[in-house]
Amino acid sequence: MNNKGALDVSDVAQDYTPLETGDEYALSAAADLASYVLDNKSDGVTARIGGDDAIRFRQDYAELKQRNPEWKADQLLAQLWDQGGYGWLADQG
Repeated sequence: MNNKGALDVSDVAQDYTPLETGDEYALSAAADLASYVLDNKSDGVTARIGGDDAIRFRQDYAELKQRNPEWKADQLLAQLWDQGGYGWLADQG
């Protein structure tokens, strides 16, 4: 884990399961839901979310999904990326 709450490359070695996949974004989670990988396919960058950020992300994701059940993956994940602020964890991936 680095000082921004993002996962180090060594943390990403564990298996991730796809949760949401759209044309623009994709979200995968570790089996224990302690870390997430949020891909912005259009920009070619990835946010690796772990630690306290993963706890907040899990809550934000569940709340957004519950409030907007009709949203497709891209709309949901774009909201988390932009408005949720998770895009700041992105690196060139």
